[in-house]
Amino acid sequence: MSFLGFILLGLIAGAIAKLILPGRQGGGWIATLVLGVIGALIGGWLGGLIFNVGYDGFFSIQSWIIAIVGAIIVLLIWGAITGRRGARA
Repeated sequence: MSFLGFILLGLIAGAIAKLILPGRQGGGWIATLVLGVIGALIGGWLGGLIFNVGYDGFFSIQSWIIAIVGAIIVLLIWGAITGRRGARA
């Protein structure tokens, strides 16, 4: 997968992860991009380490699942660090 494809995958995976998680997460599209790319990296690393799978390509469902799960993990960690828990009134 090309660098630009990986960046796009991370941005979309970060946005999907924000939609999946309940509550409001801070940050705009740049934070989504950074957290999504970090999540995609962590998801790929954990997928390779635990399940011996990796990124097959941009249009592979396996790549998308790995990136989205990694982005969810990163967003949960980010929420724990910044203290954002659930929806606020």
